[in-house]
Amino acid sequence: MAETFPILVAPAWLREHLDAVRVLDCTTHMTPQAVGPSRIESGRPDFDAAHIPGARHVDMVDDLSDPDGAFAYTLPSAEQIGRLLGGLGITRDDHVVLYTSTHLMVATRAWYVLRALGHERVSVLDGGLDAWRAAGYPVEATSDAADGAHARDAEETAASGRGGSPSTYTAAPDPSRYATKTDVAAATADARTVVVNALSAEQHAGTGGAHYGRPGRIPGSVSVPTARLLSRDGKSFAPLETIRRQFAAQGVTPGARVITYCGGGIAATVDAFALALIGHDDWAVYDNSLLEWSSDPENEMQTG
Repeated sequence: MAETFPILVAPAWLREHLDAVRVLDCTTHMTPQAVGPSRIESGRPDFDAAHIPGARHVDMVDDLSDPDGAFAYTLPSAEQIGRLLGGLGITRDDHVVLYTSTHLMVATRAWYVLRALGHERVSVLDGGLDAWRAAGYPVEATSDAADGAHARDAEETAASGRGGSPSTYTAAPDPSRYATKTDVAAATADARTVVVNALSAEQHAGTGGAHYGRPGRIPGSVSVPTARLLSRDGKSFAPLETIRRQFAAQGVTPGARVITYCGGGIAATVDAFALALIGHDDWAVYDNSLLEWSSDPENEMQTG
């Protein structure tokens, strides 16, 4: 029987298990724009100022996205994630815990990237760095430039000896976790699949908020905004029963296949994680989401 582990962990749990897990700080600042993807600023300075002891920093764009992707934040290749995790000394058997000092969706995006590329033992710290500090647990700062070597530079990371010896990491992508535009188009006509929009209700209706080329939603999709699944200004998850009610109200029944989407595949991972949290395992994320869908004039956008 496979070993079970919590996918959402509290600060007390992480404190107790800190020596047995690998901790990655995913802090990234995202500023929504009126049209198109959010403006991204690295969270590296935040990490350097204060982070959980032993944590390493990974960047959502530089480390966890395909630099040659046609759209922002596209999933990295198996080779790219293998180099990243191998350079950090992480093996396929390691339990990785992710956290952020910003919105929780940054950590769930990292969780999704690792899960989609086959790393099963991944958890997210509920409440992030704020909750860790509120519990009275210690943080450390980067002492100098050498100590702060960026995770994407695998050779420098390995030479430093920090975070464990380098490993040979071979990623094993799980295609069931990511959906293509073709998959989504087919799902809209499949009664067994529910396509879920993680954006706000007004973005879903096409009446306000940022849009990604054309306002509105994928036809036939339902609305489960991330704000209804989270608490504490988007840094913690709501109670499990609240999450169950939100999905059930939109027709997500036990056994249904669910594809989540948003503007660029970031917020959608909050809904995917929430599904996993309540034990609904048949989920996938439309990785390029509306950045791709709305850019094709052949694809209808529904409003109202």
